[in-house]
Amino acid sequence: MPDKAFAESAERNSGPILEVLRSEFAQCRNVLEIGSGTGQHAVRFASTLEYLQWQTSDLAENHESIEAWIADSGLTNIASPLSLDVRTATLPEHCYDGIYSSNTAHIMSFAAVEDMFSIVGRALCDGGAFCLYGPVRQHGEFNTASNAEFDRTLRARDPESGIRDLEDLDELGSRHGLARTHFYAMPANNHIAVWRMG
Repeated sequence: MPDKAFAESAERNSGPILEVLRSEFAQCRNVLEIGSGTGQHAVRFASTLEYLQWQTSDLAENHESIEAWIADSGLTNIASPLSLDVRTATLPEHCYDGIYSSNTAHIMSFAAVEDMFSIVGRALCDGGAFCLYGPVRQHGEFNTASNAEFDRTLRARDPESGIRDLEDLDELGSRHGLARTHFYAMPANNHIAVWRMG
């Protein structure tokens, strides 16, 4: 049996995220997760939101863990991961009514973040929701000193990564037909921003 990777942070934050998704995805049926990571979130959310068909995705090197989590769960409403790199991926238009991504925007380049919003803009149905979880800045300001330090660490490792400005994300959304409808404060100095299509 393949090894299941485990992220402590995914275990900690899944409960608060689930409460937001329970509301934002209440009318959704087909959800794409961009960057499923270990696979923990997919299993936790699909096991509770049983009315959703949850499509996992990630780079190929992460598929083994995702598949192991899915296999162990026994759930039938999670699909095996798509091989998805936001810089090169193409998806059918208007094929999902919900898209979720966690802790991705700050570990990729800003150009890749723009590519992600382009994918979302093509793949979401009218009225569909894009929920993005992670740290953000507002008006160029960090909400905590720890997030400022985290940003410095990210940029030292990869100058193209870093915590994004909410206003820049809103601009990317606007270019692709998305308007922000909610902004939730989450534990550990994170947020969930929600944009809707149309």
